[in-house]
Amino acid sequence: MEKRDVADRQLDALLERLDRLCDEVHTLTLRLDTNEQLLRISHELATLNESLQALAYAALGQQGPSVRRRRTG
Repeated sequence: MEKRDVADRQLDALLERLDRLCDEVHTLTLRLDTNEQLLRISHELATLNESLQALAYAALGQQGPSVRRRRTG
């Protein structure tokens, strides 16, 4: 009987460890999904930024921007 008790405890410990590993894999999967969504958002923001820059330059027409610099000293 004693060997059986030891085997049962080992099996329980193994199943507990497998449950923790499954939880960890689930957490990692959620993080990866979030990272993929953030990458898509980042790409869309970069595209939007390029479009806004193109519109700004188109609004300027042939004339370049008039920029005044501050004098230091």
